[in-house]
Amino acid sequence: MTRDPRLDAAYDAARMYYGEGRTMESIAEDLTVSRSTVSRLLNRAREAGLVQISLRPPGAHRVEELRRRLAQRYGVQAHVVPVGTGDGERERLQAVAEAGARQLDEMLEPGMTVGMAWGTTINAMVSNLRSRPVPGLRIVQLNGAINTEGSGHTYVSTVLARAAALWDATVHHFPVPAFFDYAATREAMWRERSVQRVLDTQRQCTLAVFSVGAFDAAVPSHVYTNNYLTGADLHSLRSDGAVGDVCTVFLRADGTWQGIRMNAHGSGPDPAQLARLPRRLLVAAGTRKALPLRAALRAGVATDLVVDEVTAASMLSLS
Repeated sequence: MTRDPRLDAAYDAARMYYGEGRTMESIAEDLTVSRSTVSRLLNRAREAGLVQISLRPPGAHRVEELRRRLAQRYGVQAHVVPVGTGDGERERLQAVAEAGARQLDEMLEPGMTVGMAWGTTINAMVSNLRSRPVPGLRIVQLNGAINTEGSGHTYVSTVLARAAALWDATVHHFPVPAFFDYAATREAMWRERSVQRVLDTQRQCTLAVFSVGAFDAAVPSHVYTNNYLTGADLHSLRSDGAVGDVCTVFLRADGTWQGIRMNAHGSGPDPAQLARLPRRLLVAAGTRKALPLRAALRAGVATDLVVDEVTAASMLSLS
């Protein structure tokens, strides 16, 4: 094959400019051409694919190091979202919601069953999903949502309906309380065929999507601010060492959940049940979620994580 002398000249100019760091004037003198000719040679090198330029935004190394540490310590596929130094909690939540929506979109496959929890973060993420039909997709609600006022079911139904409309999916609702007044009532409801049907659909999930809840998050977690829990419930949780929840199942800082009395009243899958699902996407933002996020990762609830860099750094710095 005949070599193109123009490309050879373009390569030589690019090698000297990008590889050796020489000025255009120096290259022009060496090649006995004008400075403008050197500029044209460099443009030709880029257009011909002889030169590839990549940009790394400020902080990219820091974000990559956080991602590596999360993957190494917790065995998750971590996606750390860079944020501006002046960004507040709501701006960081929005950035994570957008990144979480993109990650979820990449994970969707025709015919799959997706389990979705509910809350402030998941609501924000659903608001950022793109519209694309996914044939045969089913969405199943992972935990009950009815509160003492009965309004929770409407809130969650709206979020799931929005996702279903974007994906042209069907929805399987879970019309039970988020927390039962009596553990015995929950046990009786779990024997009902209509409830068992939803629980069976949950077990068929190949992907679960959820966040973590914190008692004192700067952007309030929905379950702690909408009459789901009484003062006595909160006292019981703190007495049992709970630091937050995943799918309305409460966790201690070490990731354990057994023996927390409120969990006998909850409606969501516990970490052992979640761990049976192949893919589990956890989306979290907010410095005060660092402790419950660490508890969730210690419990092994996630295979994939989307988190902002401030929250990731805060969590990794916990003793």
